[in-house]
Amino acid sequence: MDMAENDFDRLLFFEHARKTAETSYAKDPLDADNLTRWGGALLELSQFQSVTDSKKMIQDAISKLEEALVVNPRKHDTLWCLGNAHTSHAFLTPEIDEAKSMFDKASKYFKQAVAEDPGNQLYVKSLEVTAKAPELHMEIHKHGFSQQVMGGGSSTTSSAKNSKKKKSSDLKYDIFGWIILAVGIVAWVGMAKSHVPPPPPR
Repeated sequence: MDMAENDFDRLLFFEHARKTAETSYAKDPLDADNLTRWGGALLELSQFQSVTDSKKMIQDAISKLEEALVVNPRKHDTLWCLGNAHTSHAFLTPEIDEAKSMFDKASKYFKQAVAEDPGNQLYVKSLEVTAKAPELHMEIHKHGFSQQVMGGGSSTTSSAKNSKKKKSSDLKYDIFGWIILAVGIVAWVGMAKSHVPPPPPR
């Protein structure tokens, strides 16, 4: 199975998760687990969008996750997903002050997630990585990541342009790699819990 096929499978999986969550929301808008799955699915789907659409989808994810926290303010997986959403949004934001504010929010949510579930190594690791995120952000944007992602490369040959697009695409996947995997696991576990078959009759 090649990478494109993997990506397509992930896209289908998370689009299905999003639609399922949307349907469930209509029946029960106060289901924090469902809102978390919805936010997680939107966060995953944002990886397949253009930068502008990705930012909008991340904002939608943040909205759903914040709604879940209104229902259950101590829900650690929701707190953790919110941290990831703010981190993702920050990396797509070239303005350092604005990005720093988002990294600070992410760090706050990761700290809360760790406080609620101190033994969760994924949460601890996320908090550690976020501490280094502003430095990585500056490095990425210093090397013209935002121009490359926005399609503003100054190269004159088409092969150089294609190479830059491929590099920026690879870099985007690298940045979101740990987020994608972790959010995917949370969404998958959440969906598995919500679709448990009934016990066999006795």
